[in-house]
Formats: sequence, C-alpha cells, structure tokens
Amino acid sequence: MVPFAVAGIVVWAVAGLVLLLFFRDWLTDRGHENWLWTCLAGFLVGFPGLAVMLRHDANRRRRRGEA
Repeated sequence: MVPFAVAGIVVWAVAGLVLLLFFRDWLTDRGHENWLWTCLAGFLVGFPGLAVMLRHDANRRRRRGEA
C-alpha cells in the first residue's frame, strides 16, 4: 500500500508544480487559483495517508510473523 500513497503524493506535487510554473497566469485569468490549493491539499493529506499505510504494513508483517 505504501507505493500507492507515495505515488499519490508525487502526482499531486507534480500537478501543482506544473500548474504553478506553466499555467499560473492562465489560472489567474480564469479565476481558477483554487486548483493550486487543491494540489497543495492533496499533497499534504498524502502524508497522513502514508503514515497510515506504513503502520498498516508494519502491523501486517508483525501478524504474519506471529502466526
């Protein structure tokens, strides 16, 4: 599960950087600045998700080792 969380964080970061570097004026002209905030939120929410996945994987490894 960890690779999925990491991939999500990377996708949101890349999307945000692309929008910020190449489409900032376009977003401003059309009133879509909130797209940048959406990318930032997706990036930041990914870290608690990553922590949950790391904990889940550790618990699963521990359970399999005991059984």
